[in-house]
Amino acid sequence: MNIVLVGNPNVGKSVIFNTLTKSYVTVSNYPGTTVDISKGIGKFGGQKFSIVDTPGVNSLTPYSEDERVTRDILSKGDIACIIQVADSKNLRRSLLLTLELIKLNLPLVLNLNMTDEARERGMKIDTKKLSERLGIDVVETVAVTGEGLPKLRAAIPKARIPHPRIEDILEKRHARNRIAAYLAEEVLQVSKPLKKDVAEIISRLTMRPVTGVPILILVLVFMYYFVGKFAAGAGVDFFENTVFGKIINPFFTNIIDKYVTMGIVKELLVGDYGILTMALTYAFAIIFPIVTAFFIFFGVLEDSGYLPRLSILSDRIFRTMGLNGRAVLPIILGLGCGTMATLTTRILDTKKERILVTLLLALAIPCSAQLGVIMGILSSLSGRALMIWMSAILFVIIAVGFVASKIIPGARSPFIQEIPPIRLPQISNILSKTLARLKWYLKEAVPLFVAGTLVLFVTNKIGILKWLEHLLSPLVVNMLSLPEKAADAFIIGFLRRDYGAAGLYMLSKSGALDKIQVLVSLVVITLFVPCIAQFFVMIKERGLKAALIIAAFVFVFAFAFGGVLNFVLRYMIFKLGISVI
Repeated sequence: MNIVLVGNPNVGKSVIFNTLTKSYVTVSNYPGTTVDISKGIGKFGGQKFSIVDTPGVNSLTPYSEDERVTRDILSKGDIACIIQVADSKNLRRSLLLTLELIKLNLPLVLNLNMTDEARERGMKIDTKKLSERLGIDVVETVAVTGEGLPKLRAAIPKARIPHPRIEDILEKRHARNRIAAYLAEEVLQVSKPLKKDVAEIISRLTMRPVTGVPILILVLVFMYYFVGKFAAGAGVDFFENTVFGKIINPFFTNIIDKYVTMGIVKELLVGDYGILTMALTYAFAIIFPIVTAFFIFFGVLEDSGYLPRLSILSDRIFRTMGLNGRAVLPIILGLGCGTMATLTTRILDTKKERILVTLLLALAIPCSAQLGVIMGILSSLSGRALMIWMSAILFVIIAVGFVASKIIPGARSPFIQEIPPIRLPQISNILSKTLARLKWYLKEAVPLFVAGTLVLFVTNKIGILKWLEHLLSPLVVNMLSLPEKAADAFIIGFLRRDYGAAGLYMLSKSGALDKIQVLVSLVVITLFVPCIAQFFVMIKERGLKAALIIAAFVFVFAFAFGGVLNFVLRYMIFKLGISVI
């Protein structure tokens, strides 16, 4: 029998789920969809139950795929109990969903979460009276600290079907809005806040353009120093030069030289395109420290409540591209993984918006690993080089978005965004999220690094790599003024974007690229075609024709823009004598 967790978005449902399960958790797509569903095992009252964490919903009347999945799970007959996780600060909205769940006539527990934030705002809920009115147990919790969780565990095995009188009322002419408002007014007492809400002040500052833009710049600068300087500098230097350079690679090279006699096997393991010397060195020595730092930083932004405020701040900019501020969410997620971000374009309301954001994700949004490597390379140049790279990418996003919005038919949808409170991130939550994402990296990305190395090894052996390098030579050498070897980075970048950036990192470190070449190559690799996984998701989400058109445009545009940038930089430096880098 299943225990199903249901709730509005941003109510701490996943934290409750992790606490109730603790182990044996699996994450998979719901059948026939791309919506992730988490399942785990919990023991209550001496019995084991399967616990299902459903996507956050605002209503059981489905308007999105997430809401359809939640409705379908609740319509099955194997449910022992529903736990509604609710935000104590938004009682009326929470009760609207409660009244829908009551009509299912299933055992229900109402979990009022985030009661600490409600208390700080001077809000007190009479849970006893609310429990009597609904005929179910009502339990207050603070999920991130564990407060109230033992009471929630105790309430699960004795969950009750809601009071029949409530169902009678719902069947009559009374509207759910009116009943929810009446219940909230009856059980909620609001007094003067216990303390001056500094979080509200910070919240307003992050959403006003005059103060929000400087705050955003500070956030980006901090990310540059934490990910680009610290992780890509000290972190990569330690893992690459000490751990792999002095310990792991010499150890395995000596063993392979001693025991492996076939030359081709030696090359496959420790050669220029060796699994150990290239694939695992790139994956663990270069990329791993960088993605770890980025995941930590991204987790802080998530848990603090900053990302929804960024969508409000950026709404005016996105309007020029036929979008609204909600588009910033898949764009920001694209800084983590472009493949998953392409899937999240489903949150956008119109086909036009989904195509536009898919195009921008494919063209100009680097994934976390690629972004970290790029920052690591740029940190060896100057602050001006970083500003040129950022300005070039932002210009492309706005210019291409503006032109594409005029070509692609359709209208922009209205912008409605729920704003969760600003919170102080919990270290334990940040660490758990980071560990989960690193597990994903190890499971999904590392095998692709090995596969990419095998592709390079085989294509190099049979001469295809040289042929591809020769094919790209007019673009790479003549248009971009890069060495022919740089073609490798663009070829392998189609398998994984960060792998292509790592190839440029190695060329830069070996002195094969001058400052102009470094900057031009980084702009082009950022704008280059998406990785193969993202390309396949584009086909799935937008169709084969649209995916091929987007990929072809991105390929041509990346090299054309890189060629123009190369010409402008060389003209300014060598003809006008302006030191721009």
